[in-house]
Amino acid sequence: MSDNVMVMVGTRKGAFIMESASARKDWKVRGPYLEGQNVMHMAFDRRTGTTFAAVGDPWFGSRVYRSTDQGRTWDEPQSGPVFPEGTGLTLDKVWHVEPGRPEEPGVVYAGVAPAALFKSTDNGDTWELNTALNSHPTRSDWQPGAGGLCLHTIVLDPVELQRIYLAISAVGVFRSTDGGASWQTANKGTRTNFMPDQPPTYPEWGQCVHKVVLNPSMPKRLYQQNHCGVYRSDDGADQWTEITEGLSSDWGFGISVHPHDPDTIWVCPGTSGYKHWVPDGSLAVYRTRDEGKAWERLTVGLPQKDAYVIVLREGMAVDALQTAGLYIGTNTGQLYYSNDEGDSWHLSDALFPGINSVGTATL
Repeated sequence: MSDNVMVMVGTRKGAFIMESASARKDWKVRGPYLEGQNVMHMAFDRRTGTTFAAVGDPWFGSRVYRSTDQGRTWDEPQSGPVFPEGTGLTLDKVWHVEPGRPEEPGVVYAGVAPAALFKSTDNGDTWELNTALNSHPTRSDWQPGAGGLCLHTIVLDPVELQRIYLAISAVGVFRSTDGGASWQTANKGTRTNFMPDQPPTYPEWGQCVHKVVLNPSMPKRLYQQNHCGVYRSDDGADQWTEITEGLSSDWGFGISVHPHDPDTIWVCPGTSGYKHWVPDGSLAVYRTRDEGKAWERLTVGLPQKDAYVIVLREGMAVDALQTAGLYIGTNTGQLYYSNDEGDSWHLSDALFPGINSVGTATL
């Protein structure tokens, strides 16, 4: 691994690449690529050097694009994931693309709306629907969140190669321990009280989870940002413990975990599902270094007045350098970066279209 950092910025009108050395002070911006398209998520595949882009666009089509030269040129696939005839479903958006593990050459996963999981075994040339999830006994009761019925998170256990976690809004977390042949709900301890006066309930499913992350050094430790709180699991999602106390809000989208320390995570709270901006118009990232027992409010370099912006579910990312760099992109196109784990922040010189996603790679 060298010290060069690549930041992949997916926006409502195309893809951009930011590049810097390890100091992460001077950035070169390339793009736009996939011009005009709604790039929902981007991911770098360290196995092959391929960059993937999940596109959910009503005009250009919803597909998974590939680049083998770090985003400079892109293959245009003939089609993206497609629901087979007989399912009665039509693809709306590709929300997330996840390269497989090193032990799975050619494997790539895609999460789509309406909520479904697709798998490719040929590096994205062709896709197969996961029928076990599509025919899950709870599916007839699944209800969409504000962004639709979307499978937006795919987490692969790096040790137990048959273990996969998924997150669907507004359905909850699902877990497979047999490589996707079967799926179990995994929401114990996460609450639902979407309306202000609604008392909390803890159903088997029906939670609106916004994002799930894990640190590879402790893969049974998971964190999630939910519509109703931030949670930690220490047992592979058998049980979740709420760790919201100390945050400005229990609602938000983005969450990131430190690449080397599973006790450290960052979140960027929002106001509510009806008010898509940060509390009091003051942009802040919160950090815990003790698995959620206490939170620090990090604001140096971030706007503290009249910042009516939000960081979306894929809009926060962390790089893999020893002193981790953190990146947040707003729905109005500002990208802030920190080269000191969130202690201080800097605004990118580039002003982007509304940012859907931020991802990183060390090259």
